[in-house]
Amino acid sequence: MEQTQGRSKLIESAEEFVRLRFSDDPEEYGRASSEPASLEVWTEIVERYPETRFWVAHNKTVPLEILRVLATDPDPRVRWMVAAKRKLTPEILAQLAADPDESVRLSVARHKKTPRSVLEELLSDDWSEVREMARDRIRNSL
Repeated sequence: MEQTQGRSKLIESAEEFVRLRFSDDPEEYGRASSEPASLEVWTEIVERYPETRFWVAHNKTVPLEILRVLATDPDPRVRWMVAAKRKLTPEILAQLAADPDESVRLSVARHKKTPRSVLEELLSDDWSEVREMARDRIRNSL
């Protein structure tokens, strides 16, 4: 479905997203990272094509409902990509701050929207890099 006057196209099916993402054409795989889809289409992609979940999380328009699902994905790369999203809620950030993967926790510590209370919890993280980042973020917010 082509939209007019500079508005973006819409990804209309799970199959279209997969085709776009794995296309050799840079314009097509760029669409997979920037164009919206309905909640139903995102849900179908996540359920039917688990190998694309990282790329779903990478999409600039993916809704919070899908990011909540992907925040519990078994693949730490997917959770890491979710943790880097600007639109995250404090609840999702708090959930990801307890992630078993240190790269996910470090991404939460770096995130501009991470609440101070979550940063304070990260001060006792197992990984020194996470603790240091949380300390720096708290110090710089004063």
